[in-house]
Order: sequence, then C-alpha cells, then structure tokens
Amino acid sequence: MPDVLLPGIAATRVPTARLTQNVLHPDGVDPAGPGEAVLFVHGNVSSALFWQQTVLAVHDTGRHRVLAVDLRGYGGTDPLPVDARRGVGDWADDLGALLDALGLDRVHLVGWSMGAGVVLRHLLDAPGRVASVTLVAPVSPYGFGGTVGAEGRRLAEDGAGSGGGAANPEFVAAIAAGDTTDAAATSPRSILRTYYVAPGSLPLDPALEDVFVDSMLSTRTGEDHYPGDAVPSDTWPGTAPGARGVLNTMAPTVFDVSGIVDLPAKPPVLWIRGDADPIVSDTSVFDLAFLGQLGAVPGWPGAEVCPPQPMVTQTRAVLDRYAASGGAYREVVLPGVGHSPHVERPQEFVVALLEHLDTPAAEPANLT
Repeated sequence: MPDVLLPGIAATRVPTARLTQNVLHPDGVDPAGPGEAVLFVHGNVSSALFWQQTVLAVHDTGRHRVLAVDLRGYGGTDPLPVDARRGVGDWADDLGALLDALGLDRVHLVGWSMGAGVVLRHLLDAPGRVASVTLVAPVSPYGFGGTVGAEGRRLAEDGAGSGGGAANPEFVAAIAAGDTTDAAATSPRSILRTYYVAPGSLPLDPALEDVFVDSMLSTRTGEDHYPGDAVPSDTWPGTAPGARGVLNTMAPTVFDVSGIVDLPAKPPVLWIRGDADPIVSDTSVFDLAFLGQLGAVPGWPGAEVCPPQPMVTQTRAVLDRYAASGGAYREVVLPGVGHSPHVERPQEFVVALLEHLDTPAAEPANLT
C-alpha cells in the first residue's frame, strides 16, 4: 500500500491461526516479539490507515511499541465472512489470534467506534492479556440501535431498528462503486466531511483526506460484510438484524459488553470523545429512532414507544458501574470535535493517550 502509507509507516501481513491480518507499524520496527504493545483497532467503514498519525506520534516518544490492525473485511486483511450471530466475536477472536502470532504477552488496546466494541469484547474474553483500554467515540456497550435507557433495555425482542437494514443503500452502493468524489451527499468523501469530523475540523489536509477516503473504500460490501443482511419485522421501522455482516454484529440481540463491570481484575479505561459527535450520541443521526423523531423515517410511533438510543448515557452508566466495582476510568471530552478525535485534534488526542498509558486513572474523573 505505498500510495496510502505515510512516510515512516510500513505494512506487514501476518499469518495467524484464523486468517492473515494486515498490520501497520513504524518503519523498521518488527511487530512481533514478547512484551507489551499498543494496538489500535479502527471502526466501521475505515481501516488502520486512520491511525497512522497517531502511530507515528506515539512511536516518536520511544516509550511504546505501536501497531494498528485491519479488521477482517477491511483494508489489507483477508475478507473472510463476518458471522454476526457471535456479535463482534469474530473480530475479537481475530485479535487474540494476532497477539498469539506476534508473541505478545500483554497489550494496551485502543478502539475507535465499532472497534471499541471489539476491544471490550476481547477484554471480556481474555482479561489477563489487556494492560489498559482506550475507548475513542465508542459504540454503546449495548450496541447500535434498538435499545432505551441507561440500562440498555431492548425495545423489541427481535432487535427491530438495528442491523443491516439500517444502512443507507446509496452509501453502500457508493462504497461498492469506489466513488472518490464529493458529488453526492452519500459519497464516502461527503460522509467523511459531514459525519466523521465536525465542521470546525474542516478542511482536512487534502492528502490525508485522500488516504481516509481510500481507507473507507477498502470496506468490503455485501451480506457477509457491510452492511450485512436483514429480516423484516412487525415492529417499527420494519427491519430487524440478520445473521451475517457488520451492522448485525452490533445489534442488541447479540451485542452486550456491559459484563466488563463483573471482571475480577479491571484494567484502567480512558474514554475520549468529541462533544459534537453526530454518530455516537444521545441524538445520533444514524439511529433510526432519532431519525424517526425528526420525521426522516416515516411512521415513527413516538417517544414513549421508540425513543432515541442514549448512547453516551449508556456508556457512562456502564463505566460508572465499572468504577464502583473496583475499576477506574477517565473521561476526556474535546469541545467542537466530532466522531474522530484522533484525526480532528491529533496532538490533544496523543497527549491524553500518553497520559493514560503512563499514568492511568486511579478513580473516575471527567475532564472537559
């Protein structure tokens, strides 16, 4: 990937017991070997390319070995099907296989958006291997769509309002077509500018923007990938999650990582987000319930029946329980920042991350 790798970044395809995974790392640094590393996990419709600036900045301190991985179906990692019946289990197991293949003993996990859900699932599955956790604009612990209240109560038994049917088909088609333009509001470049970053973060550096668009276009599409399949539902909005593909992995029928509160040993957590995030929010413009409230999806049955998902509130409730049961977390809120703090405020993001890695939170704190 020489055309999209920044100077100082190299890519290595690592064979593992599950699949061959593409790993970005500083040039001249062997990603394999014992000890600890910081592993960055990207979100949906993206790849490890979004982490390059962060990888270089953390590497330049000389204090940490830094890696970023492409999840299956993204970037240069094998595009094996995603079994959504396991939630994000395929990706979490892939991380474990990667750590085994690289010979790593422990890892500091940094997950963005959907990747934060993968990180928390891996923490649940292999807590002894996780030194710390950083959640960047994380998906709610109860998934994306179809839940209500701080406790993440499911609105419908079949998860109606979540899953593959919630995707915009024009956006999916633009990805499949490799659209690099900004001609349509649903083109990846337009989505990047409108939703991935806040207006105050524009314009992006043109060269970096091209890399980010290329990263988004590396997303495999279809029922086994993004967005996945869907089934009809008798409950508004008439669609429920299927068993295959990306969006179904975060349906509340299969995704719940709130069990981190019961772990006997709890690594420190950094939660970093922007206060202008339109994607992961208590009023997310990607939540069909909120879109129904706005009148953008017809037939909305009202707030008493189908209120918007309070995503940030749900995350805070789980992390407060995590802290009350012996863990610790620090919340950092970046004003005027959208869904991509590491892209929009790279220096502030790295400062917060390094503080977390070097001096983790000892008690819950809110830093705005």
